[in-house]
Amino acid sequence: MKNITVISGISLILLLFSFTEVNVRDNKIRTIVIDAGHGGKDSGTSGSFSKEKDITLSIAMELGKTIEKYIDDVNIIYTRDDDSFPSLNERANLANDKNADLFISIHCNSAPYSTTVHGTETYVMGLNKSETNLEVAKRENSVILMEDDYKENYDGYDPNSPESMILFSLYQNAYLENSLKLAQSIENQFKTRVGRKSRGVKQAPFVVLWKTSMPSILVETGFLTNKNEEKYLNDELGKTYIAHGIFRAVRDYKLEVESQN
Repeated sequence: MKNITVISGISLILLLFSFTEVNVRDNKIRTIVIDAGHGGKDSGTSGSFSKEKDITLSIAMELGKTIEKYIDDVNIIYTRDDDSFPSLNERANLANDKNADLFISIHCNSAPYSTTVHGTETYVMGLNKSETNLEVAKRENSVILMEDDYKENYDGYDPNSPESMILFSLYQNAYLENSLKLAQSIENQFKTRVGRKSRGVKQAPFVVLWKTSMPSILVETGFLTNKNEEKYLNDELGKTYIAHGIFRAVRDYKLEVESQN
């Protein structure tokens, strides 16, 4: 894919066709890549006493450990298991290179305009449906500015370009149905089993989801700008509840998908 400035009607049709040509999968969930958002020089968002990168790593490791304990036939791969800084490109490429069947990215949210906003959100790739969704995506995508050669690595991606947004949507469109299934299952678990406020399943143009070639979701586990949620997300039991909620959703999703064989 080269830098894109104009997409003609014919080019768009060709793109639609090419992006819907995906590898045929056999409905088996064998490999799951778990992505702890941010890391290293990229702290992510911050609360009054904690950093996103530390919370996401704890939740990601607990999630992987739980899946490995209770689901025998799944291989877990982490994009990071320490305070390192893999680029968004490297995270997605790892999932693609390992032929992952699921990609789960863990994050914490921020609402600079309010200290009372709270709850979980799970995102799938898509054109932004609201200004708030777009702002979340812009914040998470801004990490690419910390990377060397980011313009070359992201195919000339411009967050303000309508053409970039169209390409984003097309690339994950083939996996949207399954991504939505998993995302909805996660939010249901958060609401009914974990006791969290669910803000629902949303769509936004996240770079890390755009680059992956499998069903992919990004979980915003809570708002560090809310002092109660920051406390919850730094509590070991709170992080365990979040991880186990995602685990149960993955387990149920796996059973549903594999029953279609």
